[in-house]
Amino acid sequence: MSKNVREVAVDVLLQIEKNQAYSNLLLNQTINKSKLDRRDIGLLTELVYGTIQRRDTLDYFLAPFVKKGIDKLEDWVKVLLRLSVYQLVYLDRIPDRAVVHEAVTIAKKRGHKGISGMVNGVLRSIGREGVPDIKNEKDPIKRLALETSHPKWLVARWVKQFGEEDTRLMCEENLVSPAVTVRVNQTKATREEVISMLEADGIAAVKGELSEDALIIKSGQVFESKAFKQGYVTAQDESSMLVGRALGANSGERVADVCAAPGGKTTHIAEQMNNEGSVLAFDLHDHKVKLIRGQAARLDLSIIDTQAADARKLAEKFEPESFDRILVDAPCSGFGVIKRKPDIKWAKKEADIKAIQSIQQAILNAVAPLLKKGGTLVYSTCTVDKDENEETVEAFLAEHPSFVKDEDLKNRLPKQVIDSKRFKSGMVTILPQDFNSDGFFISSLVKQ
Repeated sequence: MSKNVREVAVDVLLQIEKNQAYSNLLLNQTINKSKLDRRDIGLLTELVYGTIQRRDTLDYFLAPFVKKGIDKLEDWVKVLLRLSVYQLVYLDRIPDRAVVHEAVTIAKKRGHKGISGMVNGVLRSIGREGVPDIKNEKDPIKRLALETSHPKWLVARWVKQFGEEDTRLMCEENLVSPAVTVRVNQTKATREEVISMLEADGIAAVKGELSEDALIIKSGQVFESKAFKQGYVTAQDESSMLVGRALGANSGERVADVCAAPGGKTTHIAEQMNNEGSVLAFDLHDHKVKLIRGQAARLDLSIIDTQAADARKLAEKFEPESFDRILVDAPCSGFGVIKRKPDIKWAKKEADIKAIQSIQQAILNAVAPLLKKGGTLVYSTCTVDKDENEETVEAFLAEHPSFVKDEDLKNRLPKQVIDSKRFKSGMVTILPQDFNSDGFFISSLVKQ
C-alpha cells in the first residue's frame, strides 16, 4: 500500500531527527521517489519544513500533556506528535478531527494499542484545553526563542551582536518561506528575454531587487522549464549573487574559487567574465566537484576547470601570485540560510563556531600568497555571526599587512546595500530581513 502524505512526512522527519539528514536534500529525494499527487507535494513540504522550523515551540506546547516527558518517547512518536500539533496550531485549512484521526491511524500502523491511545489522548487534550501561552515566560530571551523557535543560546548570541529588535526581525524572517530566485545567464540572454521565455512556459517571473541578473519566480515550476534545462537560468539567492559582483572579475583574468561547490558563484564569475579567461574551481570532495562540472556544462561555460583539492593546501599546487582574483566562500555555520535549511539551527552548537572559525582562518592564510599584487580577495559566508565574519577578516588583516580593505567595493554593490547601516569599509553584512533574501557576509580585500 502506498503511504499517504502524513506518513511520508513522518518518515522524512524521522530521518532528519535520527540521522541529522539535511531537510532540503532529503525532501527533494523523497519527492522524486514517492508517487505523491502534485497537490500533496506542497503539503508535504509545508509539513516537513513547518515541523522542523517550529520544533522547540511544538515541544513546549506538548510538554504539559506528555506525562513521562517528550524525551522519553520513541523518536517516531515524538515526530508524529510534533507534526500533528503543528497542523492543529498553525494550519487552519485542516480540520482538527482529521489531524487527530490521521495521527491515531499512523500510530496504530507503527506501534501497539497503548501508543495510539496515548497519541489520541494527548491530541484531544490539546484540542480541548489549548496550548500553553508563551507570553507567560518571564525571561525575554527564552520567550523570544520559544516564540520564533530558535535555540536559546543562538538568540542570546544574536541579541549581543545585533540588539533585540534586529534579532527578533531575523528570527521572524527565518520562519518565512524563501522566495524562489534564479540568476539569468547573461552570456546567453537578457533578463527581459528570459522573462518572455518563462512566460511561454507558463512561469511568471519579475526582476529581482538586488542583483541586475536576478529574477524572482512568482508562480510555475522554473526548474522544469526549457530556460533552466538549456542553461538560461540557474538557482541562486540574490544575496549570494552579490558575491560575484563584489569579486568584479574581468574577461581574460585568472580567477580561483577555492570552496566552490555546488558552483553557483563559480558559474556567476564565469558569466561575468563573458566566458573568457580562466576560472579554477576547487572543493574538498569529488562528488561535490561533479556538481560544479554539471552546472558549468548546463550553462555552456567552458572556462571553468574543476579539481578536488583542500583549499588549505593549494600552495603546494600553485606558484605564489598565480591568480588575479580569489574567492573564499568559506565553510561556515550557515546561520544566514535557516529559512532554506531549518535543521541548521538545531544541528549546530555554540562550540562549533570556534572550530569553523579556525578552518576559515587557515584557508585565508593558505591562499593569501597565491594572489597577485593589486589583486582582489573576496571572503564571503552565508552566516551572520560576527566571529565568523568581521572577526575572521580583522584577524587575517592583522597577520597580513600587505592586504587592505577594498574601498572600491562600494562601487560594485547595489546602492541599497551600500546605504544600509551594515555596510562598512570593504565589507557588508546582510541580515535575512534586510532585503527578504539570505543572510550573507561579503568582504573584499586588496593585496598591495
